[in-house]
Amino acid sequence: MTKTADTKWKIKIFKQGKKNTADFMIEFDTLAMKADTDELHTIFLSKKNVQHNIIKTVLGYPLIVMLETLKKWKVAITSVGQGYKSTEGHHDYKISIGTIYGG
Repeated sequence: MTKTADTKWKIKIFKQGKKNTADFMIEFDTLAMKADTDELHTIFLSKKNVQHNIIKTVLGYPLIVMLETLKKWKVAITSVGQGYKSTEGHHDYKISIGTIYGG
């Protein structure tokens, strides 16, 4: 397998999982450049490989926000992903009768 073919295979299976969205997008961009993937296919793969809840939120944007370019998709994915990260922290709340454990 050639280096380019190997990279094309890697980008197809490269999933975000629990990775930070910004870190994932940096690695994804690097793979896309090495694989010499065209813009439309890169958009397709990013929508396929980013966490489903992030893509679902991005696709719920009003039609006024047209995501026609890879750059716009990356900004939207990263923005939503960072928003999720800031709300996913584990918090314990103290009240007068004890500790309430939150998720």
